[in-house]
Amino acid sequence: MSYKPIIIVAGEPNSVFFEIFFKSITKNYFKSPLIIIASEELLSQQMKILGFDLKINLINENYSNMNKLDNKKINIINVNYNFKEPFEKISQKSNNYINECFKLALRIIRKNKYLKLINGPITKKSFLNGKYLGITEYLAQKTKRKNMVAMLIFNKNLSVSPITTHLALKNVHKHVTKKKIYNHIKLITEFYKKNFKRKPKIAITGLNPHCESNFKDCEEDTIILPAIKSLKTKNFKVEGPFPADTIFIKENLKKFDVIVGMYHDQVLTPIKALFGFDAINITLGLPFIRVSPDHGPNSSMLGKNLSDPKSLIEALKFLDK
Repeated sequence: MSYKPIIIVAGEPNSVFFEIFFKSITKNYFKSPLIIIASEELLSQQMKILGFDLKINLINENYSNMNKLDNKKINIINVNYNFKEPFEKISQKSNNYINECFKLALRIIRKNKYLKLINGPITKKSFLNGKYLGITEYLAQKTKRKNMVAMLIFNKNLSVSPITTHLALKNVHKHVTKKKIYNHIKLITEFYKKNFKRKPKIAITGLNPHCESNFKDCEEDTIILPAIKSLKTKNFKVEGPFPADTIFIKENLKKFDVIVGMYHDQVLTPIKALFGFDAINITLGLPFIRVSPDHGPNSSMLGKNLSDPKSLIEALKFLDK
């Protein structure tokens, strides 16, 4: 049986990603060839600092037999930026490097129709520079899927998805629309049907505390409830709107596969409280599967060899099929 390669963009040089990558591949065997796009120099320097002894297989983007590779060595496509430090600090140079890594990954995916991409953590404020809300939106723009994607933080017991992502709270209400809610539920349902052969049971939260407000025409009445009613007529398994302060209690969690919230921290805070790093960030709606470990650069832990690789391991296991 042939397994499609997993293309990995290492992300921020000033992060713990290489550490958790080394830990992931030494503790587990993955059948899909892993191909990391990164600076070979950075990878080698950090490997030495962290005390790993792994062999490297240097290939290029035009390598003809990527699906024939194995994981006995680290398969790397080098993006050379002549960094001076093993944990290169955030700068325009590191931003350009990350952008080049993504461009190369997308070029390989378009050329070879590989359907799997993982990216390491990225300091969004610096890299995106206000042009995109997050990497989800960055990739949507690069693949001409703007406003057609959804973020799913996936755990086998419970997943969450925010209708809006990295928006200031004062702007969230402007971006909550019936169309967006419908598209989210459709993408999530298609994902579960494709991967688990069933329709998911989905709870949708309100926007305001207790799903109400002290002004007329609140979003629950004008947008969220009408969207839910419309989805039900099309046989989607949705319920709500639920107050966000009670939907995550144990009795409710048993009833649903996914909780869809109106903004980022409304659902990401409780999912991390429940499962820690045992979750992965999946972008739905791209022309390929994109997964990101659910952790940040964590620059305070650089070189300490204490970072938990669980989220990356779960991401790799999810794609290793």
